[in-house]
Amino acid sequence: MEGSPIPVLTVPTAPYEDQRPTGGGGLRRPTSLFEGQRNYLPNFIQSVLSSIDLRDRQGCTMVVGSDGRYFSKTATEIVVQMAAANGIGRLIIGQNGILSTPAVSCIIRKIKAAGGIILTASHCPGGPGGEFGVKFNVANGGPAPDVVSDKIYQISKTIEEYAICPDLRIDLSRLGRQEFDLENKFKPFRVEIVDPVDIYLNLLRTVLDFHAIKSLLTGPSQLKIRVDAMHGVMGPYVRKVLCDELGAPANSAINCVPLEDFGGQHPDPNLTYATTLLEAMKGGEYGFGAAFDADGDRYMILGQNGFFVSPSDSLAIIAANLSCIPYFRQMGIRGFGRSMPTSTALDRVAKSMKVPVYETPAGWRFFSNLMDSGRCNLCGEESFGTGSDHLREKDGLWAVLVWLSIIAARKQSVEEIVRDHWAKFGRHYYCRFDYEGLDPKTTYYIMRDLEALVTDKSFIGQQFAVGSHVYSVAKTDSFEYVDPVDGTVTKKQGLRIIFSDASRLIFRLSSSSGVRATLRLYAESYERDPSGHDQEPQKEETRNKLWSDIEIWTHTLPLLHIVFRGAENTPGMAGHLTVCEKLPWFGIWQILPGPSVCHRPGLFRVLMTISLFLANYCDPISFQGSAEPSHSHRTENIPDS
Repeated sequence: MEGSPIPVLTVPTAPYEDQRPTGGGGLRRPTSLFEGQRNYLPNFIQSVLSSIDLRDRQGCTMVVGSDGRYFSKTATEIVVQMAAANGIGRLIIGQNGILSTPAVSCIIRKIKAAGGIILTASHCPGGPGGEFGVKFNVANGGPAPDVVSDKIYQISKTIEEYAICPDLRIDLSRLGRQEFDLENKFKPFRVEIVDPVDIYLNLLRTVLDFHAIKSLLTGPSQLKIRVDAMHGVMGPYVRKVLCDELGAPANSAINCVPLEDFGGQHPDPNLTYATTLLEAMKGGEYGFGAAFDADGDRYMILGQNGFFVSPSDSLAIIAANLSCIPYFRQMGIRGFGRSMPTSTALDRVAKSMKVPVYETPAGWRFFSNLMDSGRCNLCGEESFGTGSDHLREKDGLWAVLVWLSIIAARKQSVEEIVRDHWAKFGRHYYCRFDYEGLDPKTTYYIMRDLEALVTDKSFIGQQFAVGSHVYSVAKTDSFEYVDPVDGTVTKKQGLRIIFSDASRLIFRLSSSSGVRATLRLYAESYERDPSGHDQEPQKEETRNKLWSDIEIWTHTLPLLHIVFRGAENTPGMAGHLTVCEKLPWFGIWQILPGPSVCHRPGLFRVLMTISLFLANYCDPISFQGSAEPSHSHRTENIPDS
C-alpha cells in the first residue's frame, strides 16, 4: 500500500429492464451489450453485491474467476473495484483472471467464502461478436437459487447508483497478495492472486485414485488419449492434471491456450463443434477422447474410432460403476439426481441399486439442496453436465477422470463398457431439437396452446400406429418440481408426453442465452432387445431426405389429427397444416449430432409432426436471428414461463 487512500465513488445510474438472471444467478447477453451500453455491467454487479445482506457482505471473502473470453479482463477489473467499494474484505482471483467454474465452487467451499462471481457465457462463442456472461455462486459453492436470482432482479429494476473505486488497479499476472487502503475503510482491501489449478487439484486427489489413472496412462498397456480444451479455461487444468500429474504425453492435450475468441470456434463439446477431436479419434490411434466447454463444467466422451457416448448414457454408466471411485466407496451412494429432460437411463441403474432418483427442472441449482441435505451425491443433465457432491457444480474434468478410473478398473474400452451397459440395462435412444432466437411472446403462445392440447384428459390413452409399433399415451403433464428439502414449488418446467413403452416427448423453453428464447424438443425411446442396440444415428443425407421428401410426409400426416386433434380451432392454425407450406421451415432446426435420433421411425415422425404445429407460430426473422433488441425491449403482459 502506497500513497493516499483510494477514493470510493457513488455513481448515479438508471435501471435496465432486461437484467433478470436466467437461472443460477446468471446473466448472459451479447458482448456488445456489456461493452457498449452505459453502466450495463456495473448495474448487474451492484445488484449481485447488494443481494448479499450488508452484515454478511462487510469484510467477507469472495472468489472471482473467468473463462478468459473477450472482455473478461476489463470486467474483472470492474468487479474488483466494485467489490472493494461495497465492503468486501478479500477477493481470491485466479492468475490472469482464469478460474474454471468447478474450481470457483471448490475454492468457495474450501475457504468458506460468501460466494463467487464467474465471468463466463459457458459454451457460447467469444470475441467482440460473441457473448459474455456474469454468474453468481452462493456460499455452498453452487449456482444461486431462484430466491437469490429474484432478489438480484428486483434490485436491478430499481437501482439508482453503484459504488466503485475507479482508481484501484491490480496485477492479475502476479501471484500473491495485494493490499489497498481505501477512503473511510478501517481495514485494507486485499486481493490474492492464486494458481488457478492447485486448490482444485488437491481436491481431486482426495476423491479419485490418481495412482490407478496414472498406471492406465503410463503403464505397459498405456491408453493413448486425446483431450481438447477448445481454447477455453481448461487448458491449464488439462496440462497440469492429465499431463504433469498423471503422466499423459504433452501431445495428448490440444487447444490448451485460452484465447479470448476461443480460436474463432464455438467452445461447445459436442460432435458439431469438437470436430478436430472427432477426426483424430476416427483415425483409431487413440482409445479415449474428451473435450470441454469454455468454463470447464461440460464435457464429451469419445471412444476409439470416434465412438460417441451420449451425456445421458455417460451419467448412467458412471452411476453403475461408482464402486470404482474411492470417494463413493468411502461415502456410500445415497441417491441420484437428473434434470427432467435427461433420459431415464439413470433411473434403471438406480432401481437396480435400490437408491432414489430425484427428477428436477433443468439447471444445476436444483441439485444443491439435494446434495446439501445428503439425499444424493451424483447428478447430471442431458446438456453434457455431470458432477457429484464433492462440489456444487457440474465438473467436466472430474467426469473425464471418473471415466478413466472406470476404464482402469474394468480393463475395457469405452465402447465395450457402453455396450455392456446396454446389454444389462437396455439402450435409451435420445434426441434434442432446438428452435433458437424466438420472440418470448411467440414462445408463450406456443407453450400455452401445446399445454392445452396435450394435457386434455381425453389425450390420455390415445393410440396411434406406425408400421408394426403402436404408441399409447400413458401420461401427460406440465412438469412441476417440489423440492423435498424446503418444499419450494417450481412450476411450468416443460410439457411431457409419456408413452406406455416409456418413450417420451418433452417440450421446454430455455432463455439462458439472452433476451430471445429457445424452444427445445426432446424425444426418448427405450429398446430392451439387444438386437436393437446397433441402430445407426440418422445420417445428414437421411435427415435431408426426411425434410424434403413430400411423399414421406404426406404418408405420415395422419398422425397429425391424433397428436394435435383440435388444432384447427387454435388461433392461426386453420388452413396451415400442409407439408408443402412447412418444408422451408425445416432449415431452422439445429440438430444435435451423435446417436441421438430415435431408432423407432414412428416416434421420430411424431416429433416431426409436432414441428408442423410449431411452424405456424414462427416469424422467419425470429428464427434467423435478427438483431438483438435494445436493453429497453420487454414483452409486456406475457406471464413468465
